[in-house]
Amino acid sequence: MARKIGSRYTAHQILGRGSAGTVWLGEGPEGPVAIKLLREDLASDEELVGRFVQERTALLGLDHPNVVSVRDLVVDGNDLALIMDLVRGTDLRTRLDRDRRLAPEAAVAIAADVAEALAAAHAAGVVHRDVKPENILLDMQGPLGPGGSHHALLTDFGVAKLIDIPKRTRTTKIIGTPDYLAPEIVEGLPPRAAVDIYALATVLYELLAGFTPFGGGHPGAVLRRHVTESVAPLPGIPDELWQLVIQCLAKAPASRLRASELAARLRELLPMLAGMPPLEVDEPDPEHGEAAPEEPDRAGADPAPHPVPRVRRGAVPLVPGARPDSNRDTHTSMRVPAPDELAGGAHGTARVPRPTGAPRPGSARARAAARRRRITLTVAGTALAAALGVGAWLATSDDGSTDQPENGTTTSAPARP
Repeated sequence: MARKIGSRYTAHQILGRGSAGTVWLGEGPEGPVAIKLLREDLASDEELVGRFVQERTALLGLDHPNVVSVRDLVVDGNDLALIMDLVRGTDLRTRLDRDRRLAPEAAVAIAADVAEALAAAHAAGVVHRDVKPENILLDMQGPLGPGGSHHALLTDFGVAKLIDIPKRTRTTKIIGTPDYLAPEIVEGLPPRAAVDIYALATVLYELLAGFTPFGGGHPGAVLRRHVTESVAPLPGIPDELWQLVIQCLAKAPASRLRASELAARLRELLPMLAGMPPLEVDEPDPEHGEAAPEEPDRAGADPAPHPVPRVRRGAVPLVPGARPDSNRDTHTSMRVPAPDELAGGAHGTARVPRPTGAPRPGSARARAAARRRRITLTVAGTALAAALGVGAWLATSDDGSTDQPENGTTTSAPARP
């Protein structure tokens, strides 16, 4: 059913839903548009509406080929909406849900597009604050880029800042998506341009590996890992690319590259990645308390008739029919962990990926492998002990000494040549 948005726009059908609002396919004076209609409780917040109007100039001024442009902002009664360019395609989360991971060349090309969008935004004084696959759109109607990648555009500029109102979040809340939050946000520092670089590096890691470097489990555990853990290496990617990823995932914001530098470095790496297949690496083991499928015991058990399902951590795609996952909900408000909680986590490298085919620690398959190793070691130890005993007997029987039989006759062992 059509719905009027202000005096100039009409929303025709829902394209997707997020925690901040609903995206509609709409029509305006200049043709089709995408309309992001914020939640009613947000629209009724006078302070948010005031901030919304203040951000109008900055948001309308963002004009870049890799940015989904905001054409208008509508404040009308209970309606608070961003009118944006309509991108004929899908979001990056949908692509990941289908393919799990991308070839390095395509992954780097998409990340370079997003880095160029961030460079333009940062130059205009705008920090995105919520870079993630759901907010990266792929233009399916344009020409293909390196590695068969689609042109990528960054959307939802300004939404995180609009919602991050002091009275709503106070100093004990965090606005953002846990998997992609920079450590300084977790520690309560104000978000600056470097938080977008950290989030984009997390997205690039996810495109290469099929999972984020610090995600999984309770949101509090994810936040702790961002602060206390170092990123686990990915086998099989060129060292130049890996060094770029870990530099942009540095805990210290000043150690990360600027968006323009990152875009240029990523473009330089594209030729060496041509033709490289997607990485072969399994997702790290889930944390304690997180359900994991039990693998069949291969020692003496019949093979399973169907593959064992993989634990997949989903997200909130802005597409119809998707099931939301609260662990990655956009603009989730979470309590900032206290310093002792952050210090209480495991230190070192987080969530080391397993080589493809390796058993999950603690699974039946891993226990069976451990039993086989114990049996092998026991048999080997017994054989070694027996060999040593025979050797000792031969040594004593060949030294030329005499034995005294029970009948009193003295015998002597012949000397061996």
